[in-house]
Amino acid sequence: MAEGLRAEQVRLPAPQGLILDPVLVVQAVVSGLLFGGVYSLMAIGLTLIFGVMRVVNFAHGDLMVWAMYLAWLGATRFGVDPYVGFVGAAAILFVAGFAIQRQLVDRIVDAPHEMQILLMLGVALVLENTALVAFGPEPQRVRTPLTQAALWLGPVFVDVGRLVTFAVAIALTLALSLFLYRSDIGRQMRAVADNGYGAQVIGTDVRRISALAFAVGAACVGAAGALVAPLLPFQPPTGLQLSVTSFNIVIIGGMGSLLGAFMGGLLVSVAESLGAVFLNPSMKELVSFALLVVILLVRPAGLFGRRAI
Repeated sequence: MAEGLRAEQVRLPAPQGLILDPVLVVQAVVSGLLFGGVYSLMAIGLTLIFGVMRVVNFAHGDLMVWAMYLAWLGATRFGVDPYVGFVGAAAILFVAGFAIQRQLVDRIVDAPHEMQILLMLGVALVLENTALVAFGPEPQRVRTPLTQAALWLGPVFVDVGRLVTFAVAIALTLALSLFLYRSDIGRQMRAVADNGYGAQVIGTDVRRISALAFAVGAACVGAAGALVAPLLPFQPPTGLQLSVTSFNIVIIGGMGSLLGAFMGGLLVSVAESLGAVFLNPSMKELVSFALLVVILLVRPAGLFGRRAI
């Protein structure tokens, strides 16, 4: 994923003094904000799983890579545009997430965290190597006409593919928020996240709610993967970096906070985009991790760490 991002950035010539075109900076902010919608959706899925189950899903990035390949298969084999096919990818990841939770995670949910970590790392390795066997090591990318179109706002251009991706990601985030705060199942998820034992005492089926939370989180990352597939090249090992980025965003926003995951995704994406302008594009990740260190020094619980799902 990093290679794809670098290819999308503009490398500045080494000037004698630090003189930057303000248009280039504005362009970086716009591009970062638009791409941040995908980062936010990706992180929301991870924080939902952690908030309800207190399980750190190290397979999160690999699930997203599988969603990318599903979008690629839909586009190449069936002619389904990924901006339509993301619904199918999210549905398939929902079922896969439900199965993973029921058959694997549920067995060790009360075990020490070391066992949970080892299990999810094992799931990540299985997903990555299965994708490697099924699709090979070559980078892939989904082609769609939307990524070849642009809207010009004066000297700044807006990539139509990124704009549509941002709009869909925002719509899905709002829909998830309504689901969590307006539906009975959503209220039960928040109750389990707040106090699992108390929710069980009042009759909530904690096992079923946990499975649904894991499935919804997987569906979020499934939609994010299908939406980002036209924007960046991907291959099986991409999952590791996606997982690291997701954890970075969630920690910055505050573990268990949906608002924190959303704002953290936008913040990290803009920071990386600006980092590619002010620094060497290959060092843009340094900016996001420096941001992580600064925020943890000021607010150890993250920007919205006190908020709960």
